[in-house]
Amino acid sequence: MRGVSHLSNRLVLSFTGADRLRYLNGQVTANLSSAALDTTLPACVTTAKGRLCGEVMVTMKSDRILVDADGALAETLPPRMERYIVADDVVMEDISSSVSIIHAIGLDAAGLAEIGATPIPANRFGIAGHDFYIPSSQFTEAWKQLSADALTLSPQVLETLRIEKGVPRWGFELDETTLPPEAGLDRTHIDYQKGCYIGQEVISRIKSVGHVNRQLTGFVSTDNTPLAPGSVIFTADAPEAILGNLTSCTRNLALDAHIALGYLKRNSPVTGLMAAAKESPDAPVRITINPLPFL
Repeated sequence: MRGVSHLSNRLVLSFTGADRLRYLNGQVTANLSSAALDTTLPACVTTAKGRLCGEVMVTMKSDRILVDADGALAETLPPRMERYIVADDVVMEDISSSVSIIHAIGLDAAGLAEIGATPIPANRFGIAGHDFYIPSSQFTEAWKQLSADALTLSPQVLETLRIEKGVPRWGFELDETTLPPEAGLDRTHIDYQKGCYIGQEVISRIKSVGHVNRQLTGFVSTDNTPLAPGSVIFTADAPEAILGNLTSCTRNLALDAHIALGYLKRNSPVTGLMAAAKESPDAPVRITINPLPFL
């Protein structure tokens, strides 16, 4: 796949000051101390009880650290981050309106550097790509160059891609009630060897226990009937016992099937599952569990 996308809905926070690395390393689950310049790490920002305040991407620059997140967090994440800047030499600035993120997949990094912005390796949709942070005033020209030899990846295409890859998204699989290991973020977003951060004690305790009460899971419609987000999961033998719910659905052309992400409670049956949408509870769809990623 060769394509580019304008990630226009991202909240972008810039952190400068001599204490920025120490401060941010105490706020996120990734280990920023070992990160090289011009690299991007996925991370979580959590409460003291280990639940998500946000799922973020952290980009290391020579003069600042950039943290970007879903635009739905614009009202809640900045106050959460600023709350812990006390006596630190740290300045946080919301630069969302002055910087655009272009994400490229399948393009040659050496050639991309010709646009005048550093291509930064980043995996946002379950496949390796590169980010470009472009001043908004230069976006039109940069987009023209980047999209000249690549497909434009629409939000719909990216949504299908991330579901196929089992990548959770804020507002769908992730919210303020989510524990990172429930969504599988412990495999990609958490460094269990790093120093202290807000919520570390709870997240480490979950690791020592060895399980969470629900888990992000892949599902496939067995008779090719479309699946609907928000559908509840149960078995035909016990329809009153809700075992989980579907969160994101799409049709996968490679599998020729309707697929979904969702949560399934621990110790639930793994066969005989059905999903029913709220608007059609009397027309359940038979589903089977599928390992993630689908592709």
